[in-house]
Amino acid sequence: MSTTSGAGAHAGLAPSDWVQRWSHLVPAGANLLDVACGSGRHVRWFAARGCRVTGVDSDAAALAGLDAVAQICVADIEAAPWPLPGRRFDAVIVTNYLWREVLPTLIASLADGGVLIYETFSAGNASVGKPSNPLFLLQAGELLSATAGLRVVAYEDGFLDGPARFVQRIVAVREAPADALAPPQRYPL
Repeated sequence: MSTTSGAGAHAGLAPSDWVQRWSHLVPAGANLLDVACGSGRHVRWFAARGCRVTGVDSDAAALAGLDAVAQICVADIEAAPWPLPGRRFDAVIVTNYLWREVLPTLIASLADGGVLIYETFSAGNASVGKPSNPLFLLQAGELLSATAGLRVVAYEDGFLDGPARFVQRIVAVREAPADALAPPQRYPL
């Protein structure tokens, strides 16, 4: 898997601010998928919040010990078929990872009412560090295009410091078919 900073690089780190900010949209008991989960900072975060977590990564060593809190799937999603065909999740989490060919599969893996929380590097990042390969940098508006058909709850595209990086991040929901008389769903900020 083309992780952008190495699977072990996030060991012991807190969940990303973006993931923490939007975690309230993922209820306890939710069936959640963490893609390219590495050493599991988000796996542990959501398991502690009462979610049933599935973590996918190609680095078996980084995944060691996560099977105590999650279902673990060692798979190279860049070179092999999708390891979870037909499974749908209440939430899909992706951070610091981009493999464009799997984006439609991730969107299709969202159940009705499911939440996508995605954050990764974007164009411009080469000017401040790694990753610098355009294959792993989102282009302007790319996450918006990839999530067409979902309801966008939040979106950011820009520069962050501490550490310096260009990112694009989105929270989007596959809205469940609604009763015509039901009030619109609210997604608190």
